[in-house]
Amino acid sequence: MANKSFPKPSDLPVPQGAEGWEDLYPYYLVFQDKLIDKENEKFWFCDSQHWPTVFKPFETIGGEFAVKCLGQYNARHLMIPNANGIEFRVHLGYLYMSPIPVPEDQIADRVPMFQERITHYFQNWDTMLADWKQRVLGTINELETLEFKPLPEYVPMEDILSGKAKDGTEVLMENFDRLIQLAYQNWQYHFEFLNLGYIAYLDFFNFCKEVFPDIPDQSISMMVQGVDMELFRPDDELKTLAQLAVDLGLQAHFANPDDPTATLAAIAAAEGGSTWIARWEEAQDPWFNFTVGNGFYGHDKYWIEHLELPLGYIADYIRRLDEGQTISRPKDELIAEKERVVEEYRDLLDGEQLEQFDAKCGLAATAYPYVENHNFYIEHWTMSVFWRKVRELSRTLQGYGFWEEEDDLLYLNRTEVRDVLFDLATAWGVGAPDGPIGKVVWPEEIARRKAIVTALKTARPAPALNTPPESITEPFTRMLWGITTEQVQSWLGNDEDAEEGTLKGMAASPGVVEGYARVILSADDLSEIQQDEILVAPVTAPSWGPIFGKIKATVTDIGGMMSHAAIVCREYGLPAVTGTGSASTTIKNGDYLKVDGTKGKVVIVDPDALRTEGPGAHSHSHDHGVDSHV
Repeated sequence: MANKSFPKPSDLPVPQGAEGWEDLYPYYLVFQDKLIDKENEKFWFCDSQHWPTVFKPFETIGGEFAVKCLGQYNARHLMIPNANGIEFRVHLGYLYMSPIPVPEDQIADRVPMFQERITHYFQNWDTMLADWKQRVLGTINELETLEFKPLPEYVPMEDILSGKAKDGTEVLMENFDRLIQLAYQNWQYHFEFLNLGYIAYLDFFNFCKEVFPDIPDQSISMMVQGVDMELFRPDDELKTLAQLAVDLGLQAHFANPDDPTATLAAIAAAEGGSTWIARWEEAQDPWFNFTVGNGFYGHDKYWIEHLELPLGYIADYIRRLDEGQTISRPKDELIAEKERVVEEYRDLLDGEQLEQFDAKCGLAATAYPYVENHNFYIEHWTMSVFWRKVRELSRTLQGYGFWEEEDDLLYLNRTEVRDVLFDLATAWGVGAPDGPIGKVVWPEEIARRKAIVTALKTARPAPALNTPPESITEPFTRMLWGITTEQVQSWLGNDEDAEEGTLKGMAASPGVVEGYARVILSADDLSEIQQDEILVAPVTAPSWGPIFGKIKATVTDIGGMMSHAAIVCREYGLPAVTGTGSASTTIKNGDYLKVDGTKGKVVIVDPDALRTEGPGAHSHSHDHGVDSHV
C-alpha cells in the first residue's frame, strides 16, 4: 500500500542531549502546541539546499530575512496570481517550508496588478537593474563603516569640550541595530529582481510546454544558457592568476598554498613576482568576498579571510595548465549549442506563435543571468561583511568576559545580543567593580546551547513533514527546490518504477558519464576531490566553481532546474542530476556510478569499486553529450 504521508513534527524523536532545543529559537520559528492541528494539515519540506546544517541561534537571521523577503515580493509587491510566500519553521534545528497558495477566488483579481507591475520592470529592466546595483553597493559600503571597538577607560576631554554629552556605549548599540537593518535592507533588495528572473523563465517555460508538449525541461533551460555571469567572475579571476603564474614561470612557489604568508612572500621575492602580486591584490576587491559555503552561517569561510582557499584553487589550476588541460569554461560551445536549440524550435513555429516565442525567449535570456548574479552581491559580498562585523562584535564582548570563545555570540539570538550590549553599557557606565552581570550568566548558558546544537547535528532532517498535496504547482518550489509531485512520491517510496541501485532526480544538466563517487558533506572536504570523480553532495554552493573543472558530473539531494547546482553545471557543460532526495546518504565514496543528466537517473554500477590507483584511475568516461532535442 502506498505511503500517504511523512512524519508529523511531533513524531520525530528528539536526539539524546537535545532536550529543550525549542528555547534556542524565537517563539515564531517553532511549531506551537496551540496550533498543532492547523500546522499538521500543511505540507512542509526541509530546505537543506540553503540550510544544510543545524542553526545556531544567531544564524536564523539568514533564514528569516531570506524567506520573508522572498514572500513579500510574491504576495505584496508583484502580486503573483497563483503564489503567495512561504511559511517557515525551525524543527530540530533545521528549516522547513510550506508554500502558501492563493485562494482560487482571488487569482483573477491579482492578474491585472501583476501584469502592470511586471510590465514596468521588464520595460525598464536595464536602468532599474543599474539602480539596484547602486543601492546594494551603498548598503555594503555602509556596512563596512560600522565599528565595534572596546570602550575607552573614560570619556575623552574633547567630548567634554565639544558638549557631546554621550559616553560611546550608544555607538555600540546603534551600530548593532544598523548592522541588522542593513542586512535586512539588502535581503529586501535581493528578491526584487530574483523573482522577476524566475517569472520570465517560467513564462517562457510554460509557453514552450504548451506549444511543444514533449520538449524536455533541459532544452528550455539550454535556450537561455551560456551567459557571462558575474557569479563566475571570482573563479575566472583565479584562472587568470593561474595562467599569469605559468606565463611568469612562478609555478614552483605554489607548492604549499596552505601557508599563504610564506607562499606570497616567496612569489613577491621571485623574478616577475611583483607583477603577479599586483594582479592578485587587484582581484581581491571585490571578488574574494566569496564563501565556500552559502553565506547563511557564521562558520562559512570567505576567501578574503582564508587566502589558502583561493591559493589552493590557483595551485590546482596551475597543475592542470602544466598538464596541458583546458581550464576555461566551454562558453563558445554553450552559446553555439544554445543557438542551435533555439533555431531548432523556432523552425517549428510561424506567425504569432513565433513572435511570442522570440519575445519570451529574449526576456528570459535577459532576466536569467540575475538569477545567479544576485548571489555574489548578497549571499557572498553583503554577508561576507556582515559576518566579519558580527565576529568583531563577538570578540569585543569576549574581551569583557561574556563568553570564552571568540565566536560564542552565535549562540545568542539577536534580541539577546541587544540585552548584552545594554548590560555592558550599564556596568561600564556606572563603573561596576565586578563588570557586567552577563559574565556569570552566559558562559554556562552557551555551554548548554552548544551541547544541544551538537546533539541536534547527530540526526539528519526528515525531507518533509505531514501529508503532501495531490499535486505541487507552486512554481518556485518546483523550479528552485525540485520539489515536484513525482519527487515527493519517490521520497515516500511510492515510485512504481523504482529499481535497485538507481536514484531518480531532476534532469538538471544533460550528458551521460561514468566514474567514481566522491561524497562531500561539507565545504571543508572539497580538497579531497580527485580529477574526474563524480561529486555527490546534499547540495553544492555556487562558490564551488573551481572544482567543476575537475569533476565529471554532479549529483545532489535537493534542487530543481533553477538551483545553483543545475545552473552552474549547465554553464560548465557537466551532467547533473539534482533533487534525488538521498544520494549523499545512499552512495558511498568510491562507488562506481553512471550519471545520466539527460534522463535524471543515477545508477550505482558497482557499490564497492573503491578507487585504488590514485587520481585519474579507471576513468571510463563516455560523455554522450546531448541527445536530439526535438
